[in-house]
Amino acid sequence: MRLTKGTDLALRIAMRLAVVDADSAPTTREVADAVAAPYTHAAKVVTRLQHLGVLEARRGRGGGLYLTEAGRRASVGRLVRDLEGAGDVVGCEDDPPCPLRGSCRLRHALRTAQEAFYASLDPLTIEELVSGPARPVLLSLSPRPAAD
Repeated sequence: MRLTKGTDLALRIAMRLAVVDADSAPTTREVADAVAAPYTHAAKVVTRLQHLGVLEARRGRGGGLYLTEAGRRASVGRLVRDLEGAGDVVGCEDDPPCPLRGSCRLRHALRTAQEAFYASLDPLTIEELVSGPARPVLLSLSPRPAAD
C-alpha cells in the first residue's frame, strides 16, 4: 500500500505540530519548510486538516497553526482513511473499464488488504507517533536556510 503525497505530508505536518509548544505556533510556511515540502502543497494539506478538525489556523499576531486535542487523539488509521478517500486500489472502472471487472476476485482481495492496512493503523494516535525517539528529531526540525 502506498499513500498519496498529500496524506504523507498531512501526517508529517500533524506530527510536527504535535511537538510544538502552544505559545510558539508556527505558520504554514514555517511548517512547510521544516518538513521539506513546497508551501503550496502544505497550504492545501493544512486546509484539509482544518476541515477534518485536526488542526486550527489562526491569523494575525499570536496566530499560527495549532494541533487540536482531537488531532492529538486522532486515530492514524481513521485519518489516513479520511485523507485517502474511499477509492479502489485498482482502476476497475477506469475508462476503458477492465474487461475482467465482472468476474475478477482481485478487487475484493485488494479492498480486504487495504482495510487490513488501515486497521493496523487504527490503534495508533498522532500523539503516540511523536513519542519516544521521534520527538527529539521532530523538535530539531527547523526551516531550511534561505537561498542566497
